[in-house]
Amino acid sequence: MKLKKILSRFQKLHPKEIDLSLGRIQNLCKKLGNPQNKIKVISIVGTNGKNSTINGIFSILKEANLKCNIYTSPHILKINERFVFNNEELSDDELADLFEKVESINDNEPITFFEILTASYFYKAAQYPDNINLVEAGLFYRFDATNILKENLASVVTSISKDHLDWLPKNEQTIEKIIFEKTSTLLNSNIIVAKQSTKETIDCIKKTISQNPSNKVFFNDDFSYSINKNDFFFYEDKYGGLKLPIPNVLGQYQLENISTAIATLRTLNIGIKDEHIQRGITKISSLARLQEIKSGKLKKLVKNNKLIIDGSHNEDGARVLNEYLQSLDCNKHIIVSMMANKEHEKYISYFKNVSSITTIDLKTQPNSISGKELKEKFKIMPNVQYQPSIEQAIKSIDFKEGDLILITGSLYGAAEILSLN
Repeated sequence: MKLKKILSRFQKLHPKEIDLSLGRIQNLCKKLGNPQNKIKVISIVGTNGKNSTINGIFSILKEANLKCNIYTSPHILKINERFVFNNEELSDDELADLFEKVESINDNEPITFFEILTASYFYKAAQYPDNINLVEAGLFYRFDATNILKENLASVVTSISKDHLDWLPKNEQTIEKIIFEKTSTLLNSNIIVAKQSTKETIDCIKKTISQNPSNKVFFNDDFSYSINKNDFFFYEDKYGGLKLPIPNVLGQYQLENISTAIATLRTLNIGIKDEHIQRGITKISSLARLQEIKSGKLKKLVKNNKLIIDGSHNEDGARVLNEYLQSLDCNKHIIVSMMANKEHEKYISYFKNVSSITTIDLKTQPNSISGKELKEKFKIMPNVQYQPSIEQAIKSIDFKEGDLILITGSLYGAAEILSLN
């Protein structure tokens, strides 16, 4: 209850949910003693794959007995997920005490919710100067609250695609502008660039960071992977090749994220051994990223069929999700809820050869699109229906033994459904 009250106060400190500028967080961090300048950071920017890449890096570092702090957003089930120190989430009481301290120092100055959370993270992280910090950027990066570091160990650029377009002027809603916002202010250290969806995207990234003197490591140019059907895959970079077990996470695209995680750690040369990588990639924990639900009331509704939740919500996310679905020899049923500001028709158009699509309401989010409206937007697809709730959606599907049910379209939707289960 105490934590909930503090978070409610935080949300009233600024009239806007997001206000893209750095002045407020710089002022607060100055009052806090500039803790962001006292920590070792790997910055993760991009559109898709940020959280999965962080999870891969974290799992490998744990196998090497290295301590991590992690800052991510948004959370799925509880805000504590965003605040990991010494490899463990803060408890409610620890988080409340941290927030109260930073709130007191802020002294009612205007600051956005995300900015005060970020400042709180930096303040706590400075208490662990030897830990490696994995810091996920919020919106874009150029004016994101995480972009106030003077130096870092590396910047990781995951897959970039169109998303959050409503935060850009109409005439700037282009992939070139998004790439500029995410990469033009990367620090001079190491830049590791993951696989991108198109040649145009990677060429634009290379052009945007061409004047940055960092050591640059690109997928395909400097590291790569290949798949073997006999339950292992090969990773290769200038340090040599690795024969690795198939990771414990679903989807071939996760191999891209894991390869980026491996490339990052091998580039940094911080004592990561082959066996740390081999063990780490089989112990990755990931919420709402092709997460199979194996118990709970929703699992009971689908009986022996596979139930998967994935928070993808943009074109690139839909593309790689469909690639995973097409690799499966079974009937696929999709249940979708989405936020109102997404490109709904483009998102759903990527899904091919699915047996049914059911739209549902996202009841906890005022900025969501209703399931009925979503159904109208999905008219381009066959076999579309609307149901008010996830339970009714599952019950309405005529699935057979061995079918797959996928719940997708929103991280907020994934959170709502996981909390119900």
